[in-house]
Amino acid sequence: MRARPGSLALLLSGPVLVAAYAAVNHAAISTASRAAGGRITSGGLTALGADLWWVVKGVALVAGLAAAGLAVVGLLLRRRGRGRSPLLVLSGVLVVPYALGVAVALYNPVPRLAAFYRSPAFADALPPWQAGSALLLLAAALAQAVGAVRTAARAHGAASPSAR
Repeated sequence: MRARPGSLALLLSGPVLVAAYAAVNHAAISTASRAAGGRITSGGLTALGADLWWVVKGVALVAGLAAAGLAVVGLLLRRRGRGRSPLLVLSGVLVVPYALGVAVALYNPVPRLAAFYRSPAFADALPPWQAGSALLLLAAALAQAVGAVRTAARAHGAASPSAR
């Protein structure tokens, strides 16, 4: 038996939502850079905006690599046969950097770093929806977790003689 298409969609939604997190934050940082004024660099951001974008890119990179790894593990879990235990262990290991990325995103370093740089104009210019962007990473992690569990349970039930 094959996993339901919904499980596959949940597994593949993780990397998409991580990319959406990066795009939303880039839009928020660009908006705040333009509104706060100051010298705009060739990348379209102020110096503070560029620093913030590096932080967001780091979070998105860590979470994105974990999301891509979980998607691959989930696709491999659809197979029957041996080798499922190491895949399940690997998925547990991949949860750690994913959780780290979600924790940093929920901490929301963008307005905090703006306050650290003593740039209230930048912090005030951030769109109010920027704070909710961390929920995209949380949704990505939860969707992939549900997709992996559904895939593993479905494949295990199909391979198990007691399931017949």
